[in-house]
Amino acid sequence: MIVMKFGGTSVQDAVAINRVADIVSSKIAQKPVVVASAMARVTDTLLGIARAATDRQFAVASDQIDELRSRHLTVANDLLLLAGVPATDGYSFKNVESAVSQLFDELENLGWSVGILGELTPRSRDAIASFGERLSTLIITAAFRARGIQAELVDSRNFLITDDNFGAAAPDMQATERRAKSIVLPIVESGRVPVAQGFIGSTPKGVTTTIGRGGGDYSASIIGAAVGADSIEIWTDVDGLMTADPRLVPEARRIRVISFAEAAELSYFGAKVLHPSTMLPAIECKIPVHIFNTQNPACEGTLISAEAHPSRNCVKSIAFKKGTTIIKVTSTRMLQAYGFLSAIFGVFDRHQTSVDVVTTSEVSISMTLDNTERLEAINRDLSAIGEVTIERDKAIVCVVGDNLKFTPGIAAGVFRALGDSKVNVNMISQGASEINLTCVIDEREIQKAVSQLHGVFFADPDPEVFA
Repeated sequence: MIVMKFGGTSVQDAVAINRVADIVSSKIAQKPVVVASAMARVTDTLLGIARAATDRQFAVASDQIDELRSRHLTVANDLLLLAGVPATDGYSFKNVESAVSQLFDELENLGWSVGILGELTPRSRDAIASFGERLSTLIITAAFRARGIQAELVDSRNFLITDDNFGAAAPDMQATERRAKSIVLPIVESGRVPVAQGFIGSTPKGVTTTIGRGGGDYSASIIGAAVGADSIEIWTDVDGLMTADPRLVPEARRIRVISFAEAAELSYFGAKVLHPSTMLPAIECKIPVHIFNTQNPACEGTLISAEAHPSRNCVKSIAFKKGTTIIKVTSTRMLQAYGFLSAIFGVFDRHQTSVDVVTTSEVSISMTLDNTERLEAINRDLSAIGEVTIERDKAIVCVVGDNLKFTPGIAAGVFRALGDSKVNVNMISQGASEINLTCVIDEREIQKAVSQLHGVFFADPDPEVFA
């Protein structure tokens, strides 16, 4: 049994969904469970509808709902025509049209309710955001059936159980496993293909939740772990994880195989292919994760396995993250004083803001953060502890690879590359993790830094690991 997750660009229109049907049809023998995202850009539109309704801009919200309704109905009709089902067929368009219209009527009523209250609660926001996946999977299921695939639509909210932290809900794995085994497994065992929604779940009381933006991949991993899948496939619009962003480094290579730990670092530090939390349930259950390209299904993609594959290149990729801000706190009171770091991190805890990179000296501490929403309040509180300096427009560059901490010459190679390209390093962190070496540089120097680092560490790539 495999779990196949298809992202927004993979289901963005009739041609894309028809391609997905071909891919799933070729995997029937492996007993697939399909997990799908909303069509591309739909979730953003839904959140725009929620904001417009909250501001009582009912005409704007209504127009956006009508546009989404038209888009989904057009895609549904186009899919059935592509499958050779006539538009007048009783099974085809009328049934799908009725179900789609019913969901949009529900969305419109919810929008009106939010507008009347004049307040968008996290609970209401999740309810509105859920419609993208509910609509896409309804249409995908109909398209599969029209193509002869014995598909069955299942509502993820009936088995993916979470807490009530709306917008970023955490799964209850035990409850999810119990329900998934009773709801999803019987469908698979009967030879049918379950089609479920990514991104959404529900509380034990049945209230709709979302597990955060980009959480469709995470959903697939949760579901894969819950049903005991043999593998999890993430189908996206790229061939796999790369040694660097090909937009910056045209000669970047596809990574054939990488460890869970390395892939997790890459996803956190800027790789857009995976959501940072995606692999946690898979890691715990040791389920391999494959990344494939929907538009190039013949490509072998990237395999993410429990352990690192032996390679003569210990560095696997160069990742980066823009939009970083450095906060430096200096105080002579820090010298040989306990409780100083606790006070500083207490400030970030109070303001619910996480930091990425931390370096310290005897009298100062430097930290980076990418969420500056509460920076003014953080600065005010930190100023009571010491002198605060804030530097904006920075970027984190991360060299990721197996066992870097214990590999001689890695740090020398990084500094040589950055020195040759005349890139100034503001902060550096090595040793906190065995698999990454992190530098903070000026954002405008990312192109030079990443290109130079890639040239140093991938001059002779191992063909067993890199395509």
